[in-house]
Amino acid sequence: MQLNIPTWLTIFRIILIPFFILFFYIPFYWAHFICAFLFIIAALTDWLDGFLARLWQQTTKFGTFLDPVADKIMVITALVLVTEYYHSWWGTLPTVTMIAREIIISSLREWMARVGTRSCIVVSWIGKFKTTTQMISLVGLLWHPNIQIEIIAIILLYFSAILTFWSMFKYLSRAWKNLNTA
Repeated sequence: MQLNIPTWLTIFRIILIPFFILFFYIPFYWAHFICAFLFIIAALTDWLDGFLARLWQQTTKFGTFLDPVADKIMVITALVLVTEYYHSWWGTLPTVTMIAREIIISSLREWMARVGTRSCIVVSWIGKFKTTTQMISLVGLLWHPNIQIEIIAIILLYFSAILTFWSMFKYLSRAWKNLNTA
């Protein structure tokens, strides 16, 4: 297996996860800012690794596998941290929705690949927009410098939860004829 720069960026994103967890729990006034900053760096590497892989034509099977895994681990970790911090139903509801969607769509993709029809469930603009709003909301909730940022981040979290449902139903509707056969 040959590792290239895009794959190293993905690996770097995974390596950042324990550090943003650590800074989330360090009891210093600046720690949540560092946590959010590390999350931003991880989110930017998510964009950059895909961009570079396409630009340099360095897409690999390992990178194609690892990139969505790194994304899901990163986002789910942030969602769990935020849910634990706020310890409230309004944080738990979108978190469970988003995690459940990831499990459903990952299972759907695996099943569709098994039956040879995975190409009907490619990433759409809704998924990319959902990811963007989700990342912005998580930065605000991980940092939580003031109530205004928190309120905006919560609104964006719910907006991304709505987009999560929408994109899930779009994927499921595209795959329905394959799911609905005997």
